[in-house]
Amino acid sequence: MECVRQTMRATELAGFIDLPLSLRGSSVEIIVLPVMDKIDVEEKPNYKCNLGFWNGPELPESFFDPLPEEDLQAWGL
Repeated sequence: MECVRQTMRATELAGFIDLPLSLRGSSVEIIVLPVMDKIDVEEKPNYKCNLGFWNGPELPESFFDPLPEEDLQAWGL
C-alpha cells in the first residue's frame, strides 16, 4: 500500500484541519493513506442497497426487550 508522509508547520493546515491548540505553532507529520481501492469513474458499483428496509424474516417482539444486566455490563453500560 502506498502512502505519503510529510512534515509541515501546523499553521499551514489550519485552513482545512481542526487542530488542537496544543499542536498549533509546532511541526506536525501528515500521513495520507488510501481508504478504498481505486475504481474506474465510469464503472458503476455492482451492489444494491435497500436503504434500511428490512426484507428478512420478521423480528420477534422479544427483539425489542431490554438487554439482560449481564450483557449491559459486558458492553460497559
